[in-house]
Amino acid sequence: MMLVAGIDSSTQSCKVSVRDLTTGVQLREGKASHPPETIVDPEAWWSALLLAVKRAGGLDDVAAISVSGQQHTPVFLDAAGSVVCPSPLWNDLGSHASMVALNQELGRDEWIRRTGLPLTLSDTAPKVRWLRDQHPLDAKRTAAVAIVHDWITWRLMGHGSNGGDLDALVTDRSEASGTGYWSGDTGEYCLDLFEHAFGQSALLPRVLGPLDRAGVTGPGIPGIPAGLPIGVGSGDNAAAALALGLSERETVLSIGTSGVVYTRAARPVHDFAGYVCSYADATGDHLPIVATLNAARNLDAGVALLGCDYDELSNLALQAEAGAQGLTLLPYFEGERTPDLPNARASLLSASLTNLTRANFARAVIEGTLASQVAMLDALRSMGLETERLLLIGGAAQSPAVRQILPQMVDFPVAIPISDEYVTKGAAMQAGGALTGAFPTWEVEVEELPVQAQQPNILEQHAAAKAAMGYPPTMPTVSEAADAA
Repeated sequence: MMLVAGIDSSTQSCKVSVRDLTTGVQLREGKASHPPETIVDPEAWWSALLLAVKRAGGLDDVAAISVSGQQHTPVFLDAAGSVVCPSPLWNDLGSHASMVALNQELGRDEWIRRTGLPLTLSDTAPKVRWLRDQHPLDAKRTAAVAIVHDWITWRLMGHGSNGGDLDALVTDRSEASGTGYWSGDTGEYCLDLFEHAFGQSALLPRVLGPLDRAGVTGPGIPGIPAGLPIGVGSGDNAAAALALGLSERETVLSIGTSGVVYTRAARPVHDFAGYVCSYADATGDHLPIVATLNAARNLDAGVALLGCDYDELSNLALQAEAGAQGLTLLPYFEGERTPDLPNARASLLSASLTNLTRANFARAVIEGTLASQVAMLDALRSMGLETERLLLIGGAAQSPAVRQILPQMVDFPVAIPISDEYVTKGAAMQAGGALTGAFPTWEVEVEELPVQAQQPNILEQHAAAKAAMGYPPTMPTVSEAADAA
């Protein structure tokens, strides 16, 4: 049996998964937590990786490895290869003013035209502007800017503990596409955009192809033998899409802390409405992504208010009729990104003495959550990206109410892949590709959800609620999007 290892250095933790190269079956794993702060010393990620490797039983029997990880978060390196300062994570809010400044200076449409990204505070470009503005001496010391998975891959090659060769820094298309200074149209960095944001030049990791090797592991790393081929790695969503075997006209809906929808496309997109981010995938294609701020945590709020558990929330929701007798929740508890309502808060509309029941409220929570996610499918459709099959993943996918109500709101099949760590699985597939020159073919088992009678009143009700609150319509039509472009 030949083994490969996939690593996921995510926001919350590092996970290491050892899998059989032939079948993809996970044989063992290890996990270690990351610090909870949003500005973190990168050395904490390296320490967590070593601990996760130890908890996975070491990698002495593994033939190749690869790393996926949180996107956007920069690692600033000096000319000797040492970390300059702690890194602001993608979800650190300190770069909001930097994002506003960059959009004002060049115009939001210019970033979309050049990179396919409606620039947000999460992207790398505002993070480097933040360093320039808030810590100018650290910015002056910075000779190279990598993203988390780039830096960990570089460390695995033996660089970084006491400096290292900056020219050995590499990345992949998916990671580069989340920076705000890479073009999906040309496949090249937009160096002028980087220099505009940072105020100076710096070395950026070389972008490799999907099946290229980043290098081999260096000596002296605890639990990891020297000389192992290292895959190019990827951003987390790209790794998950690879593991799921995503094809065109298939769309993934992930309902976790945030909601994320992505699909595979042969071309980059440019959404001048500002919702769809044009990322690249791990195969050589593209991965248009839309996200909401509010998703599974809406169910947390419902559980807390009703004083029940998640099973009871689901059971209550299924006792109510579609539309909850008019009771409607717009679940913008943390503001919202899709649609762009940063200052909004959640609203419960059309409550009466008749419909304000526990069952209807539970149903309104589920329907409101799903309506927000279905709106993201509309955003993809506005770019000409149609969905013929929806793959539902994330923690909320385990809710029986979610499984029954979502098919009532979309007119295409919905399937749930079996539970797995799809990011580490995708990274392990990249390790296999680095070893053999081709991605392994690993079967993905899915559960097809039963077809449900369509309930158009749910989405109609939510559209009316948004209009009543003065919020914009769900998404532009294809023709409106074309006009904006």
